[in-house]
Amino acid sequence: MQDERTLSLLCDFYELTMGRGYFAAGMKDKIAVFDVFYRQNPDGGGYAIAAGLEQIAEYVRGLRFDESDLDYLRGKGIFDEEFLSYLKTFRFTGDITAVPEGTVVFPGEPILTVRAPVIEAQLMETYILLQVNHQSLIATKASRIVRAADGRPVSEFGSRRAHGESAAVLGARAAFIGGCAGTACALSDKLYGVPAGGTMAHSWVQMFNDEYDAFAAYCRLYPDAPTLLVDTYNALESGIPNAIRAVKEILWPQGRRACAIRLDSGDITYLTRKARKMLDEAGLTECRIVVSNSLDERIIAEILRQGAVVDAFGVGERLITASSTPVFGAVYKLAAVVENGVSVPKIKVSENTAKITNPGEKTVYRLYSKESGKAEADLITLAEETPDFTAPLTLFDPEVTWKRKTFTDYTARPLHVPIFRGGECVYEFPPLPAVREYCRRELDSMWGEVLRFENPHNYYVDLSDALWTRKQEMIRAHRNLH
Repeated sequence: MQDERTLSLLCDFYELTMGRGYFAAGMKDKIAVFDVFYRQNPDGGGYAIAAGLEQIAEYVRGLRFDESDLDYLRGKGIFDEEFLSYLKTFRFTGDITAVPEGTVVFPGEPILTVRAPVIEAQLMETYILLQVNHQSLIATKASRIVRAADGRPVSEFGSRRAHGESAAVLGARAAFIGGCAGTACALSDKLYGVPAGGTMAHSWVQMFNDEYDAFAAYCRLYPDAPTLLVDTYNALESGIPNAIRAVKEILWPQGRRACAIRLDSGDITYLTRKARKMLDEAGLTECRIVVSNSLDERIIAEILRQGAVVDAFGVGERLITASSTPVFGAVYKLAAVVENGVSVPKIKVSENTAKITNPGEKTVYRLYSKESGKAEADLITLAEETPDFTAPLTLFDPEVTWKRKTFTDYTARPLHVPIFRGGECVYEFPPLPAVREYCRRELDSMWGEVLRFENPHNYYVDLSDALWTRKQEMIRAHRNLH
């Protein structure tokens, strides 16, 4: 969420010191290529959902340093006037490609790639990562929760527990991409069109001298499918009976039958089963049961397994903070530089093999079975490669190379699309409901084994022969293992 401030200083300070160093070394026009990727799926799951791209594009379009930014940097005493003059006219002039928001993604594959003069590319690192890390994390968590709800609508209720205003507003946006039906956050509705809704808090009931009077007043004010919070005092002994009475006395005479009750505490399985019985016996068969109260995907799946009778869920703190795995872990790593018009691959080598990067400019493809329509594997190739996807294709596990599989009846599609070309945004961002629908189709294209919560199938992200060979050669070269 942006305001009147420029966001150019929303960066790690070392991006500025390195920028000045590149400038002083005469490298400001050298083209660098950075990849954004992550190393491990949240919650021990089998996949993630990419999100945050639209906010990144807004940031890139507005990337500039105003006089107050330059005064701040001048005051640090380490940035010379020549570099500050460069920043005064600073604009992004490079290229960005990325997977569309809502794409199912996997560890190790580039989600977004920046190809630009090195100072431009370096200065954007923090903002790009904070958007990818936050929104992808929440979209992924929402996807898991929505799947656990098994077709029942889930609303995001977490604004008051979010880590700040932007986390609340953009978190609701990401949750909608991941499949949530709506949000409690009105500002997300105003800014992004995430459907906002809400009914009452316990304080509404407490403000009246009688619980029935609170329900009756609400039904008079909002007769179109009101939701009554029935657990302020005692859900079974007073809340539900008073809700039944209010519906019958206020709504039924108007010919209105649609309504709901909400339970926010107690043993949800027991209470919903008892509530359904009481409502049905009173003739309120169309009354829906909504539950909330510190839910997540595992709790939802378990109470449904136990026989809870629920029509919709409201999920708050454990969704908006992704409390079970609160860090997505995307990184921004140099993959190549351009020397005399030639792209030169770069690699980060580490004793921790998970931190060794895939060198060079790359393309990511997703392979689908023609028979089932399901995604089978992703393939990362060198950008200069032109794979023949009309011929049989053998893929191998990059870590355990003897594990191989040959595909014959398949199709392939590149995952990245152009976002910026020469500093100009060339991508037309779809409406948010279209992004949500795209995400749904993406998940439908995955095998259930990849999507399950416990011990998910390891979806393979394979390297082409050329990329794998280049990586091994560069590792040996850097370790002097010729």
